[in-house]
Amino acid sequence: MNHHVILGAGPAGVIAAETIRKLAPTDAITIIGDEPEPAYSRMAIPYLLMGNINEAGTYLRKSPTHFADLKINVHVAHVQSVQVATKKVVLDGGESVQFDTLLVATGSRPVTPPIPGIKSEGVHRCWTLSDARAIMALAKPGARVLQLGAGFIGCIIMEALAARGVKLSVVEMGDRMVPRMMGPTAGGMIRDWVDAKGVEVFTSTKVESIEPGKPLTVKLSNGKTVQADLVISAAGVRPAIGFMENSGVTCLLGVLTDEHLQSNVPGVFAAGDCAEAFDKVSGKAIVSAIQPNAAEQARIAGANMVAFARGRAAHAELKGVTQINVLDTLGLISSSFGEWQGVPGGEHAELTDKAAGRHLSLQFSGDVLVGCNSVGWTDHVGVMRGLVEGQVKLGDWKDRLLQDPTLLMQAYLASAQGQGEWSGAQDERRR
Repeated sequence: MNHHVILGAGPAGVIAAETIRKLAPTDAITIIGDEPEPAYSRMAIPYLLMGNINEAGTYLRKSPTHFADLKINVHVAHVQSVQVATKKVVLDGGESVQFDTLLVATGSRPVTPPIPGIKSEGVHRCWTLSDARAIMALAKPGARVLQLGAGFIGCIIMEALAARGVKLSVVEMGDRMVPRMMGPTAGGMIRDWVDAKGVEVFTSTKVESIEPGKPLTVKLSNGKTVQADLVISAAGVRPAIGFMENSGVTCLLGVLTDEHLQSNVPGVFAAGDCAEAFDKVSGKAIVSAIQPNAAEQARIAGANMVAFARGRAAHAELKGVTQINVLDTLGLISSSFGEWQGVPGGEHAELTDKAAGRHLSLQFSGDVLVGCNSVGWTDHVGVMRGLVEGQVKLGDWKDRLLQDPTLLMQAYLASAQGQGEWSGAQDERRR
């Protein structure tokens, strides 16, 4: 009997295990996670902080016997190393687990910035249910909260904190909010919006030190000193693959995979935030840490793990990595798709109406839309995604869009007809 071992109990690990069980009813499946709680979604934590759901609302599967019913063994442990030569996973305490196929789906870990005092009492990350409990105990109405980082995850956390009625300040090293998702105009508009909502934002600023105490004393690089009852570190994340060192599996930023989500070692796969997969828009292998990617990669990896265990060639293929972020920042909707910064030799069109709080930026390579940014512009989100992901050739419509970027819908409908990219446009029209 084949044994499929999955490292990580998040969305990717759970979906891969369920996929394997559908295709291989009698194979053994083990999920190894490093948190004591039932498998849950990190993306649900902000809703927990807002009070919209309880802890059970974060659980990926609602039935407490879900995994037992599927005969999937769930084991709580920390992974120390992976030994591909002997097909063995070594856990803390020296225990080991043998595998026939292995899926690395361990997700990401928060980056801890090298700031004096970053480990003081009252300084927390916002990544686990344990972190959320600590934050909820301190983030009472009127509490002074300082947040490090205004990236995508930081903005989601900020939204949850604002809903709790705290006095919130945000410090961002970049010259704008969400600097890895938005250009200067878009990021600046989000900052202005947040500021108008009563959240103090310091851009182009670093935290120099955190002095322990109640309150915490935080020194900033702009010369200011801030008192805080709670400091939240949201300074970015990195793939959690430290245990893969010396395993023989090729890792760059994440575990490098092919179109089947298989690594350079046959039988070893990766999916989700820790997988580095090929993106057809940029033509590069990238880590794209969003849950829709994790789910799709997990389904493909699970199917190919079963094929490998049965001695068959991998058949399920990843069509590409979705580079998409849609963000709601205190009521302002923004989006980012593909190569939003543009490509060498490309052209771009930009339309900004700051008074109306609307911004649209389109990036082209030849006659293909390869990326875009939008702020306050919700009309064409489905069309933008369809054009970028479908790599639709726009022909003469590219020149029309350079003159008037608001013609996206017309361009999509006219250009996608013969290119098999109709579903997104039809979905858009039904909205």
